[in-house]
Amino acid sequence: MNAIDHQYMPLALQQAALGQNSASPNPSVGCVLVKEGVVVGAGFSQPSGGGVVKGAPGAHAEVMALSVAGAHAEVMALSVAGDLARGATAYVTLEPCSHHGRTPPCADALLKAGVVRVVAALTDPNPLVAGQGLARLAAAGVTVKSGVLHADALEHHKGFISRMVRSRPWLTVKMGASLDGRTALANGQSQWITGPAARSDVQKLRARSCAMLTGVGTVLADDPQLTVREFAVGRQPLRVVVDSQLRTPPDAKLFNQPGVLIVGAQDNAAKRQALEVAGAEVLILADAHGRVDLAALLNELGRRGCNQVTAEAGGTLVGALFQAGLVDEMLLYQAPVLIGDTAKGMATLDLTDLNHKLQAKVVERRLVGDDLRVTLRFTDAGEFYVG
Repeated sequence: MNAIDHQYMPLALQQAALGQNSASPNPSVGCVLVKEGVVVGAGFSQPSGGGVVKGAPGAHAEVMALSVAGAHAEVMALSVAGDLARGATAYVTLEPCSHHGRTPPCADALLKAGVVRVVAALTDPNPLVAGQGLARLAAAGVTVKSGVLHADALEHHKGFISRMVRSRPWLTVKMGASLDGRTALANGQSQWITGPAARSDVQKLRARSCAMLTGVGTVLADDPQLTVREFAVGRQPLRVVVDSQLRTPPDAKLFNQPGVLIVGAQDNAAKRQALEVAGAEVLILADAHGRVDLAALLNELGRRGCNQVTAEAGGTLVGALFQAGLVDEMLLYQAPVLIGDTAKGMATLDLTDLNHKLQAKVVERRLVGDDLRVTLRFTDAGEFYVG
């Protein structure tokens, strides 16, 4: 049974990946229904606006299933399978829910459809579920199992799990740097250190992100949009600017699309009004030193349903995030160029002892065009969740 489960759970993870750009604030779950060795249904978590999903390759029939807004993966897979779900095994990347939220419980839907076995990669850390979904199925006579491809599912669901367990999103810092670790010339010029393939890759990262985080210094120097522009997406990430004194220009390119949050430490009625007229929401979150409280900001983003946040910022904000212990991951795009030791570094850190250095684990190295992309982990999701 183990080998068979390991054969089909990867298909559920493939389904889950299809919803990673749109399912938030829900987790992007994947579900595959298997009966007598045949995939009879497959689905993934749907965006709140709904859409259309096609049955997975290998399904009993190529069925088009019109999604219900916010429908969960299990419901989508069941809609594809129809009567073929009776007697099937369901493979899900996250435990079926057992509570009424925006939709009825998926555990009940599986029971009603006649599914006889449910295999979950992870139990759901949401306190409203937390094992109750599998327990409900087992109590009704369904055979249940969890932990299949646990590590792979934990990697996929790390943002949702972080929000549920730590009350804050998974934070990734994205950096483009030279061989000598510099991100911009002393005069601020930074476009472009990395090549077009790396910049295109970053668009995919933005699409997966619920929010893009930057500092006012980057806004003033580069006037970025921080949106996904190379392909169509169902939703753009929220753009969040750490701006203690509300210096963001009301005509910044950030305002070309709605969804901007300016987070300050010192309120100013005139500046606030100008930013609100431009389309921003202004939030004041000051720490004891008169700076933006970064930990409180991430907690606020978690409260708003953000599972994954990506920071594209200068050394000051990046350094502050590191020193506050808030960075989980860094994606470093390193270009094969040298720009000199007078250029700006990646992170402003005030260390006086090498014993205080920030140690990362190298997860992956690969070429993106001519640039080297290195994925570095400062947090292991398994440290705060083992379910």
